[in-house]
Amino acid sequence: MLAMAEGKMKKEIFASCDFASLGLHPALCEQLRDRMGFEAPTLVQAQAIPVILSGRHVLVNAATGTGKTVTYLAPVIHQLQTYDQRIQRSDGTFALVIVPTHELCMQVYENLQKLLHRFHWIVPGYIMGGENRSKEKARLRKGISILVATPGRLLDHLKHTSSFVHKNLRWIIFDEADRILELGFGKEIEEILDILGSRAYMSESKDAEFVRQNLLLSATLNEKVNHLANISLDNPVMIGLDDTKIQPSNKQVTLLDNAIETLENSGKASITPNAEYKLPAQLNQRYVKVPCGSRLVVLLSVLKKLFTGEASQKIVVFFSTCDAVDFHHALISQFHGLSTVQSHTETRELFVKCNILRLHGNMKHEDRVKAFNAFKSEKSALLLSTDVSARGLDFPKVRCIIQYDSPGEATEYVHRVGRTARLGEKGDSLLFLQPIEVDYLEELEKHGVILTEYPLVKLLDSFPTKHHRSRKFVSVEMHPWVLDLQKSLESFILSEVKIRKLAQNAFCSWVRAYSAHRGELKGIFMVKKLHLGHVAKSFALKEQPSLVGRSVQKKHTEKRKRTHKVKEGLKKKRKMVNNEEGD
Repeated sequence: MLAMAEGKMKKEIFASCDFASLGLHPALCEQLRDRMGFEAPTLVQAQAIPVILSGRHVLVNAATGTGKTVTYLAPVIHQLQTYDQRIQRSDGTFALVIVPTHELCMQVYENLQKLLHRFHWIVPGYIMGGENRSKEKARLRKGISILVATPGRLLDHLKHTSSFVHKNLRWIIFDEADRILELGFGKEIEEILDILGSRAYMSESKDAEFVRQNLLLSATLNEKVNHLANISLDNPVMIGLDDTKIQPSNKQVTLLDNAIETLENSGKASITPNAEYKLPAQLNQRYVKVPCGSRLVVLLSVLKKLFTGEASQKIVVFFSTCDAVDFHHALISQFHGLSTVQSHTETRELFVKCNILRLHGNMKHEDRVKAFNAFKSEKSALLLSTDVSARGLDFPKVRCIIQYDSPGEATEYVHRVGRTARLGEKGDSLLFLQPIEVDYLEELEKHGVILTEYPLVKLLDSFPTKHHRSRKFVSVEMHPWVLDLQKSLESFILSEVKIRKLAQNAFCSWVRAYSAHRGELKGIFMVKKLHLGHVAKSFALKEQPSLVGRSVQKKHTEKRKRTHKVKEGLKKKRKMVNNEEGD
């Protein structure tokens, strides 16, 4: 039964054809098999590659973990190697891949290196914020055939690096387009399109030797992506919007005919607000309802259970702020568990035994690259991260995604869980929700995302405690295991000055992030419904940090003073008016 289920999952991901039947060069097919591990194309690759080879503008909307990077890299490399005269470095850049983050930039570049092993005259390269600009300038001067770039640094070089040759530019590819726009790069993208003369109406210049081809890829679609598609894509082919209409076969012509789903009238993308999100069928999605003050205990308990049950596995935990990542990294790296249960010897083991890594946007560029590469290569590790890891990154063999802090927009939920259950592999996801936040499940249901509840009490009962357990149901907050572990965590934080400071900073930034939810989510994640004392407890703090208390108190005091001044001013005006009337 298990083998049959896995076989069915593979069929849902992979096509029945091979890469050669899609029209790709034999040497490129070998690289895809030997260096990338692709025995057969995924459905998305089978649908999109022939269309891209035909020269059409393409919008790809497909689930995370379905091989979208190869979907656009393989056709570009195939086309470049077919040129009668081999391209040279002096020809400059032919293909431009625009990505949202440093990590995705490095990942796409590494994939390029693997695929170009047999095509050494096609030169890959990357530019991104945080790198040495002068060194990037030197690389651009030498010439880069396929360039991977983050928007800000790309625009910088387009404006100020005269040796950046892009007169032969044929492809502009937007990977993780929605994330690029969510990070606020909309204006930069429009400026880049203007500088490169690559808006939809400019794509077919009579002076150009070839027609410009733009590709846009995104796991989720929204109005911002719709706008970008409208200004950058000319009569695009839509891939992945309705997989049931596309049935790949071994015949290249049939693939091409079936894959094309153009918008007959204007060729413009139209996005429905409550469209169902594409998530892998083999992804097991659950949520756990946890009272605010018990969140930290439950997180550590879940991690301990996971790493004890299966020592060799990778887990990613998502947090809302950089400060929260730093605090939890320090805590989990040093906390040894219940002092009343474990012996006070030098050989006491860590509560969660695994290699613990962290990744967020405030880290130094070198540290980010180091953490990114370490998590990719490790067989077993725990990565604590902000949403910098949520988009497009392909970490092999990630078994579980834990969303400890709410992802906010439902699209963010999709991207976070997309780090697991990739290319037909199994995966688990766990979403933490406070009782006051359970309406968020309805927000996910609008997009066809259904979660089942995690058996929390069963988990807590599996841990030993010194207290006798009553058979009657005990609330999570009063569970003996929760009480014991919370007490140990608070004692540990009290004794560690540096970690206590990290906890206080994390508390403050968490409250700010919680209050930053927008739109409909404001009605679900309401700061005024929070008990800040319980929030402090979730950072193992016995008392609410005075910084937030003072700032809130200060705001109320200032508000009272302003109100008092206004009232006094009105009183004076009334007196003056009354005096004038008396005169």
